[in-house]
Formats: sequence, C-alpha cells, structure tokens
Amino acid sequence: MTSKKIRWITQTALLLAVLVVLQSLTKGFGQLVTGSCVNAVLALSGLLVGLGSGITIALCSPVLAYLLGIAPQILTVPAIMAGNALYVFLLTQIAGGKDAAPGAKVTGLAIASVGKFALLYLLVAKVICGVAAQPLLEAGTLKAPMIQALTATFSWPQLITALAGGAAALAVAPVLRKAIHT
Repeated sequence: MTSKKIRWITQTALLLAVLVVLQSLTKGFGQLVTGSCVNAVLALSGLLVGLGSGITIALCSPVLAYLLGIAPQILTVPAIMAGNALYVFLLTQIAGGKDAAPGAKVTGLAIASVGKFALLYLLVAKVICGVAAQPLLEAGTLKAPMIQALTATFSWPQLITALAGGAAALAVAPVLRKAIHT
C-alpha cells in the first residue's frame, strides 16, 4: 500500500472519529448544533482529504447517527446518505480547490446547502412522509406522529445546518490545510 493511500485512510478515519465524537457530544443540544457539526466534518473531509473521503464519511454518518440514536427513523438513512453525498460533491466541485476564490467558496457553499436541503426535503417530506406515507403507516413501519416530526426535521433546518457547518469548515480549512500540509 502506498503512503498516499495510507495517508488518505488515516485522515478519513480521523475525520470519521471526530464525527462520531461530535455526534455523541452534541446529540443533546438538538438538530441545529449536531447537524451543523456533522456538516462541518462532511465539508472538511471533502475540502481537505478529497471527494472520496467526503463521500465515505457522507455515507457512514447517517448509519452512525442511527446507531447513536440521533437519526429519527431507519427509513431516513438512505435519504440522508444521498443528501450528504450531494452536499460534499457540490461543495468540493465548486469550492474545493486550495486556491478557490472567496466568491467560489461562498457560491459553492450556497449551492451545496440548497442542493442538500432540496434533496432531503423531496426524499423525506414529499416521498417518505407524502407519497409513501399511507403504505408505511399500514405496514406499521411509520407512526402518524412521526410524519409531522420528520417533515419538520427535514425542511428548513437542513438548510441552516448545511450553511452553518459549511461556513465553519470554509473558515478553518485553510488553517487545517496548513497544519497537515495538504
């Protein structure tokens, strides 16, 4: 295994560990705090280590959140994976270069945040809690009170946490990049 591959694995694992610690420490503070922390780690993984690292963490994050009792419903895990992956992809592609202009960073953050919000709202509020709600209710997979809670959780707070976490990541990425020499 090459030293470059070992470095990628090590940095991705470290960021995944940071994610787990932050999810555990902040889960009592609510969605806005925990979600912002998660989005910051997602953004940092993509910006510092690369798209592959960001996607890896984007896919692991909701599984870990569910196991930690943070994700509200197993049905939402694939939707969160998709939203996280889209967020990392858009952010790294638009704002990910080391020498990206400040305008590109702000634009990338805005597009990535709106994209994640829109995808999660569509998948959870409109598909799971809309089109698929009745069959899920009849199967006992989803309870009626959960529909309103999921719709609220996967609406505007997703935009706020994506913007906050991404802004924090964009602010600290240059310092961390310098510290790890990437």
